[in-house]
Amino acid sequence: MSAATVASTPLTEFGLNNSPGSPSYRQDAGMERHGDDHEDLRRDESRRDDPAANSTIGESRVIDNTDRRDGETGRRAAVLGFPVAHSLSPDLHAAAYAALGLDGWSYDRIECRENELDDLVAGLGPEWIGLSLTMPLKRVTLQVADRVTDLAAAVGAANTLVAGPAGWLADNTDVAGIIGALRESGVEKVERALVLGAGGTAQAALAALRELGEPAPTVLVRDTSRTAELQATAERLGVRPVISGGLLDATFAPVDVVISTLPPGAAEALLPQPWLGRPVLLDVLYAPWPTALAGSAFAAGCRVVGGLPVLLHQAAAQVELMTSKPAPVAAMRDALTAGAAR
Repeated sequence: MSAATVASTPLTEFGLNNSPGSPSYRQDAGMERHGDDHEDLRRDESRRDDPAANSTIGESRVIDNTDRRDGETGRRAAVLGFPVAHSLSPDLHAAAYAALGLDGWSYDRIECRENELDDLVAGLGPEWIGLSLTMPLKRVTLQVADRVTDLAAAVGAANTLVAGPAGWLADNTDVAGIIGALRESGVEKVERALVLGAGGTAQAALAALRELGEPAPTVLVRDTSRTAELQATAERLGVRPVISGGLLDATFAPVDVVISTLPPGAAEALLPQPWLGRPVLLDVLYAPWPTALAGSAFAAGCRVVGGLPVLLHQAAAQVELMTSKPAPVAAMRDALTAGAAR
């Protein structure tokens, strides 16, 4: 999922199978269709697997799914949210199960609102091994889970529930998605970053940038009085973002990476931009595509990453958590390309 060169790839193509290097325009199915809610792929497994590293929340609903290895059949997983009809997660997870030889495993879409999540999870049988959570469930998932990883607690949101002997474990792979997408575009270390927006995806972006070496990104918002959750996330993560208002009037300072978590159409007022220093732009949207912001950055010679690589890598991390097997990223990438083209 690297970028195609400016000369060879039109803006309407996805560019999922190109290589980083020259200025590029990459599109992938982002964390969510809307950009304001969206750990390294080589996650700290010792921290994840240590019960002492996770806080306990809610009543215990123990489901013993520890034996999820070769030969098991009839396991179930699903993406939950409202709405979820557009979700490409079933394409990704089904492709992973097929590539891993997990016959009889299935992955569905289930519409679920916040006030329905607790009862839905409580009613799941032992065949259920995991859930993917999208809007509007990412914060309430922390209250439904029996345990919460340090990362999910720090970000303040979870997009994954994994069944195990101690009940449901809430985790956050959105951070892995952002890191994986940036690394595929050639970004290994970030010294200066700019984040646009202050919602759930921006909170995950703070954690991702911390892992990439940037503890003090600039965050541009419309209204600084509405950044309490972002500031709380920063405090839990131990980072020091510089939060500034005046988003719609801003001229971007030279940085290495710009991460836009803005919803569709919201960034149009930011244009035109000089794109000083030719940063990598990660725009977490994938529909509609291309966004005006992505088109502007591409025209200026920047590498552009869309939301689809983020979706791919967060799903790969979920597959590993749910199956205890390495994710078949190539097969998942092919399925994502086909699903996004429908």
